[in-house]
Amino acid sequence: MDVSVRNLKNHLSEYLRRAAAGEDIRVTSHGRVIAHLTAANAQLETDEVFIERLDALSWMNPPEAPGGKPQGASVPSPARPDTPNTDDLMDWIRG
Repeated sequence: MDVSVRNLKNHLSEYLRRAAAGEDIRVTSHGRVIAHLTAANAQLETDEVFIERLDALSWMNPPEAPGGKPQGASVPSPARPDTPNTDDLMDWIRG
């Protein structure tokens, strides 16, 4: 559920109860998501699990060398055509 900062401030107790009950509250400012409210006891994903989920994506390629660039290159490789961009990846992460 999306809620504006103003609405969150005006009804904070209600949204905290909803978050504690397990609802994911996305806080927006000018239409952009700026924060998430979740239950404190919600289990967070470990880095290892997150990396496994990323590796399972067909369009994710691990870098060829540390730093995300091919060996000997001074800059990262350009993106392949018709592949998701960073915004697509962030939308996928946010679920």
